[in-house]
Amino acid sequence: MDGIVTFLGSLIADELMLRYAVIIVVAGTFVLFGLGLGYLLLAASDPVRRRLGKPQRSTVTAAEKGRSLVLINTILGPVSRYILPQEEIERSKISARLVHAGFRSPSALQTYYAIKVVAALVLPMGFLFVTQWFPQLGSGRELFYALGMSAAGLLIPSMVLDRLLENRLRRLRHAFPDALDMLVVCVEAGLGMSQAIQRVADELSVSHPELAMELSLVNAEIRAGVDRVVALKNLADRTGLQDIKGLVSLLVQTLRFGTSIAESLRVYSDEFRDKRMQKAEEAAAKIGTKLIFPLIFFMFPGFFVIAVGPAMIGLIGVFRAL
Repeated sequence: MDGIVTFLGSLIADELMLRYAVIIVVAGTFVLFGLGLGYLLLAASDPVRRRLGKPQRSTVTAAEKGRSLVLINTILGPVSRYILPQEEIERSKISARLVHAGFRSPSALQTYYAIKVVAALVLPMGFLFVTQWFPQLGSGRELFYALGMSAAGLLIPSMVLDRLLENRLRRLRHAFPDALDMLVVCVEAGLGMSQAIQRVADELSVSHPELAMELSLVNAEIRAGVDRVVALKNLADRTGLQDIKGLVSLLVQTLRFGTSIAESLRVYSDEFRDKRMQKAEEAAAKIGTKLIFPLIFFMFPGFFVIAVGPAMIGLIGVFRAL
């Protein structure tokens, strides 16, 4: 009897210790969140930062963009060194992924990691707030689930970024054949490189707006005085699509050696069509292998039931009669 009482007392003590640990963790999280929020508000209300961050452009569009950018940099600037990775390689990789996904703002990297930190703090706090309506959950489980929600808050922004990146690359990949054919036609019709790129961008603005915007940026950089080779390389870096990188490499070599742009584009267009045909044939050849598992797990059981089922029912009846 004394042993049972001692065992129950130890369980109650462990339960209380776990509950106290959960309370301490939640209280510490709220304290850190409050300190961070207060620091951000103080940084945003700093007169020096507000005066340095005033936009100096006169146009309305530039002023609005400047205000939004200054606000983000003002709020995230003081804590950016705490949330951003310390390795330059990691920051470069994430910045490249953000650019490929279509986020070219200077504060995109800070905003991305700020979202991850906020999600890692808000999700477990929300879960712990909801658990008061589920008293059957123990303190150990609450702490474990809260840690799981915090890990999910760190992973969900990365998953969303990967999905956005894949969708944008898919749209660019689908738009590239049309843009290449139109570019060949424009160049063979006598237009220069800049005029041809602008005409293709205008024609694709409705059907493929992402690629049209990228081509318009190339033409804008060329008009602003950027060298055509640098503008084309910037296009390859912004898109991250291998097909566009191949086209940019071809155009750079053509501009460097002075060969015919129309002939080079025609050759690349033919090679690209052959490559697309090879990819289609490869995908068609893989269909037979991919159908093995659906056939085994879904088709064959139904086939055996229909084909062998009546015979098995007859055999069972015969053996019962014996």
